[in-house]
Amino acid sequence: MNKDKKPLNQFQAGYAVFVRNRWAVFCLIVLGLLYTTAIFADFLSPYRYDNEDRSYSFCPPMKVHWKNEQGALSRPYVYATSFSFNEVHRRIYLEDKAQKFFIRLLPKGDSYRLLGVIPWDRHLFGVDSPGRLHLWGADSRGRDLFSRIFWGARISLSIGIIGVAISFVLGLLVGGMAGYYGGRVDNVLMRICEMFMMVPGFYLMLALRAAFPPHLNSFQVYLLIIVIFSFIGWASLARVIRGMSMSLKEREYVLAAKAMGLSDIRIIATHILPHTMSYSIIAIMLSIPGYIMGESALSLLGLGIQDPYASWGNLLSEAMGIVSIQLAPWILLPGFFIFLTVICFNVVGDALRDALDPTLKVEG
Repeated sequence: MNKDKKPLNQFQAGYAVFVRNRWAVFCLIVLGLLYTTAIFADFLSPYRYDNEDRSYSFCPPMKVHWKNEQGALSRPYVYATSFSFNEVHRRIYLEDKAQKFFIRLLPKGDSYRLLGVIPWDRHLFGVDSPGRLHLWGADSRGRDLFSRIFWGARISLSIGIIGVAISFVLGLLVGGMAGYYGGRVDNVLMRICEMFMMVPGFYLMLALRAAFPPHLNSFQVYLLIIVIFSFIGWASLARVIRGMSMSLKEREYVLAAKAMGLSDIRIIATHILPHTMSYSIIAIMLSIPGYIMGESALSLLGLGIQDPYASWGNLLSEAMGIVSIQLAPWILLPGFFIFLTVICFNVVGDALRDALDPTLKVEG
């Protein structure tokens, strides 16, 4: 054994264990791609979330052609579409092979602000007007589902991150103060936590949503949902952090900090809470799926993000009927992305729990 080699700390050893879990690394890459597409959704998608053409209502996914009529390789293109009605008055879309629209890189399209700052109207790909490109089909109003899923990722994924950040800061502070001070402060804070924990999370979410005015714009609803989620997840974390703080406050370094005259707030923030971070990181990763599912449930019930703004939850609202699913099964695609995101977060969270296990043996 090399005596000059420094021993690994808990996070370095945990990282070494985590990267050996191939499924967890793969899921982490998938989450990275999902969040990247959410950030650059306006550039990556060919249309804005509210760009509609009723003549393409429930248009099925378009076939991209790579060969011309003679069978030779060609620039990718799609044919124009036309529709007729069958005997049950269902639209049947047919390719109009008299018109073709080539898929171009960086075409001009709907204007937007890249990263919310830079005015631009270029998109990664698209077709020239009057053609339309629907790689994953269109919804009931002829809006491109590919674009709306990317735009919807911004809301669904960001609500999970922002909501969990606020609730975990609150949980850490309340739990840290309750465990450190004990006595009456502990009793009061824990009784408040138990009041929140008594009510099932979903019903508490509905009750909090019903307490606010129903006629709000989508940005106000977005902020409201973040506030609601922040009130749901903090109590259980606070109880766990409280137990850890009660143990940590008896450690020698905390007693030494008290003897040096450091304030209670500084001791809690710099000597107690940092030692709970391994558990907190795991809990955050395992809690984010619940926030995403909660937003999806609210939007699915019509209490969350409202049309025409897109979130994965309100995109699924069109799949509430069996007939709609039979006629246009591609409207279930947002559900697949919710499922994929939840699975990835759970796999990464489980891998972090194994990697940051406090019983992990750290070898030099």
